[in-house]
Amino acid sequence: MIQVIIFDFDDVIVKTERLKAISYAQAAISLLPGKFSKDQVIEAYKDVVGRSRQDVAVSIMRRFGLEKAASAHIAEFGVSDPWQAFVRLRLLIYEQMVSDPEVLRKSQWPHSVSLVRAMRKAGYRTALAMMSDRGHSHRVLELIGLADAFDFVATADDVKHGKPIPEIYSHISRSLDIAPSQCLVLKDSPSGIKAALTAGMTCIAVTHPFARQV
Repeated sequence: MIQVIIFDFDDVIVKTERLKAISYAQAAISLLPGKFSKDQVIEAYKDVVGRSRQDVAVSIMRRFGLEKAASAHIAEFGVSDPWQAFVRLRLLIYEQMVSDPEVLRKSQWPHSVSLVRAMRKAGYRTALAMMSDRGHSHRVLELIGLADAFDFVATADDVKHGKPIPEIYSHISRSLDIAPSQCLVLKDSPSGIKAALTAGMTCIAVTHPFARQV
């Protein structure tokens, strides 16, 4: 019998892939203003979502001819390749976005937030798997009004290995003293789904516009 509902943070609670897509688009437009639209870059990002940071950056740079413009920022960021400069520029934009409480609130998935509340009201224990450091994780939860919504929050500080290795889910199971078979995970990415199943838990795949491959 399921006793614990484990929510993933990225794209289950907050639309982080959408925010990443917007940050890539804004970074690209800042390098070559007026050459393409934000929506064009966002659509291009959908084709490579889930790949490594390098693969995503290189793909977008090639598609929109950003290599030369990105190269001009290599010295500024102290990196060795154009894709690294593009990523650094993108990260500056992304960090500004996620530090804005209003942006985070508007980027929540309302149905997921409602589900968290409903599961707690129904008597289930709730947990959150969030691959950010503990300080950032708790700060974000405070900003979006979910600081009290989970019985347990597992962060990157609690594990040595990310998904698809199931360490974060096993950590939650042990910490709550609940058998993996009594845990239900809500996850959007193939690697996260694999990790939950490997941990011996039931998993529901959550789909959204940036997770079509699930």
